[in-house]
Amino acid sequence: MTIERAREDVAVAASACLASVVVAVSSSLVSALTVETLPALAPIVVYIAYRFSRKGGPYGSIDTPRNWAALALVAGAVVLAAGAL
Repeated sequence: MTIERAREDVAVAASACLASVVVAVSSSLVSALTVETLPALAPIVVYIAYRFSRKGGPYGSIDTPRNWAALALVAGAVVLAAGAL
């Protein structure tokens, strides 16, 4: 594994972790939010999908670590929005 690949992995993992922590903390601090455990792990599932989809092969222009990191953050935002309903 090259250092550049490791940096990409850390960026995606950090965004997934950040989104999961924000969902968990928001759920415990804000009484209007009720988020169960499995939906709160949605950003981590995005990271796992990133790891298993990057085994090798040609990647398109859309398949970048930046887009995966954004998808993890969007997954966290969707979980928060669904918990607020």
